[in-house]
Formats: sequence, C-alpha cells, structure tokens
Amino acid sequence: MPVPRTEFIWMNGEYVKWENAKVHVLSHVLHYGSGWFEGIRCYDTKRGPAIFRLKEHIKRLENSVKIYHAELPYSQKQICDETVELVRKNKLASCYIRPLAYRGLGEMGVNPLGCPMELIIAAWEWGRYLGKEALEEGVDVCVSSWNHLTPNTMPSISKASSNYMNSQLVRLEAVRHGYSEGISLDSYGNLSEGSGENVFLVADGTLITPPAGASLLPGITRDTVIQLAHDLKIPVKEQTIPRAMLYVADEVFMTGTAVEMTPVRSVDRLTVGSGKTGPITTKLMKAFFSVIQDGKDPHGWLTFINSGKKTTSVSKSAKKKTGKK
Repeated sequence: MPVPRTEFIWMNGEYVKWENAKVHVLSHVLHYGSGWFEGIRCYDTKRGPAIFRLKEHIKRLENSVKIYHAELPYSQKQICDETVELVRKNKLASCYIRPLAYRGLGEMGVNPLGCPMELIIAAWEWGRYLGKEALEEGVDVCVSSWNHLTPNTMPSISKASSNYMNSQLVRLEAVRHGYSEGISLDSYGNLSEGSGENVFLVADGTLITPPAGASLLPGITRDTVIQLAHDLKIPVKEQTIPRAMLYVADEVFMTGTAVEMTPVRSVDRLTVGSGKTGPITTKLMKAFFSVIQDGKDPHGWLTFINSGKKTTSVSKSAKKKTGKK
C-alpha cells in the first residue's frame, strides 16, 4: 500500500518536513542492512487516540540494537514522548508508527562501529495490511519453500531490517502463487512464522504457538494474545509444531501489529476447520478489539495521546547521547 504523507517526521531530535527527511546515500544502513525498526499502531478508541503497547515496542527496539553491539541514541522515555508528540503534531487519530534506528554515514566497510547511530520516527494513516475483508473472511496462506533464518545465522529475536530480505522472499512467493501470505518453516521443518506475523493454532480447545526457539520474532501482539487467552481461561501451549498440524488444526490465525489478529481460511488450499473464523479465535478477537476500539485497558497497554500530560521534547530539552557506537 502507498505511504500517505504526513507533515512531520521526527529525525535525530528534530521535527522535519516529510520531504526533508533524508539520509546520505553512503549511509552504512543502505550498504550493509544495519537498521532496526518497530511497527506500532495508534487506535482511535472510544476514549480517544491511544498508542498500543508503546513502551514494550521501544524496549524491544532497544534490545534489537543491543544484540548488534549498538545503543539507541535516545532513552526509552524520550523516544516514547516524541512518538506521542509526533502523532499530535501530525493531527492523527488512527495511524501506523515506524521508529527506525540505523547506522548512518561514517566509515565504509562491514565493521559498523565507526558509523553514528541515527533514529527517526514516522507516522501515517494505514489500513488493514491484508485487506479490509481479511478480518471477517479470513485469508488463504501457503507454506513457503523458503525456510526461516536459522538461529545461529541471523538472530530472529532482533527486529533487524536485514532479516526482512528473507521475509520478502516468502511474501513474494506467496503473492505470485495467489495467496495472501506465506508461512515459513524453521531449519528442522517445523512451523516458524509468517513473513511478518506470528502464527497460532487451535487444537481440541488449546491455543498452540511455536516457541521463540523456532527462529521467530517474539511479537508484541503475540504476547497480547497469550495474555488475553489466560484472562479467558483458554489453555495455551508454546511447543514445536510440525507442518502437518497446520492442515488438521481446528483453527489457525496470525498476529502482528500490521495484521492485528487475522484468521486463516486455508493453508496450501486445504480448508482450516469449517473455513470460517472459529469460536476461540472469535473470543480472542473480541477481547483484543475491546481494548483497541473501546479503550478497555485492564493491563495498561494504551498510551493516550490526549491524556493531558505534557511530553518533554527531545529537540528542546534533551541532548542526543554521545560517545555511543
């Protein structure tokens, strides 16, 4: 989907006009993939615009760069505050938010330590990732011929830009063959994740999802669904899932910031269950949407944009961290 422009992008401590948010062509990230990002949603709830699990996303971003011997150039609080302010300045009620940390212009070569860490935050209006009808009707997916990254090749728990070259291959293959999305297996042939989503199965009333050891990104929405399942007294198992379980599961759905909670209608042209959204998926979706639509928030997951609290602008009252590689 095209990215609709907004007025401002936050870039290294300043709010700059959309068209002026630029990086140098010799930035390390463009040549060696040294970038890390998050996808976050702000929802226009009945209690007003609110960002979903903002702190958890920024904490994961911090962990992602740490694995690559780097640090974010601003504190978690500063980044959270500026994210809220960016949504306000762009007058957005419902939007997608993209923080991106990357190594900028410095030295050229595989060793990145001579390049400065940069940070931008952008936000724009963005609809359903897999289409408006996906939530109601479910989607058709395939098991990709491309395996997911092996654990000791690229760390999947880091949401690194370079990891998504693998995801692109999965998605491109799926679309080319007429599917909405592809699901990849790990190096042992067991279920890993979609090109940008975690996967859940329901079998005999139990919610099942692969563990972090299956080369997946531990998603924030994944964690949300697990917590909601506990609230609803739905049994949850994290276990190794062989490919064939996708074909015989009672229900299958995918989770992620972009797809939110999306039911799977078929896998490799084999109908999942009755071919309609199952009862456990329906319960979990209802609980999930009561948070992001109604603003019911028993777990403290929402950061309200118009809470009355003033945020501190990094560009005016805080300096970028120095001496950080």
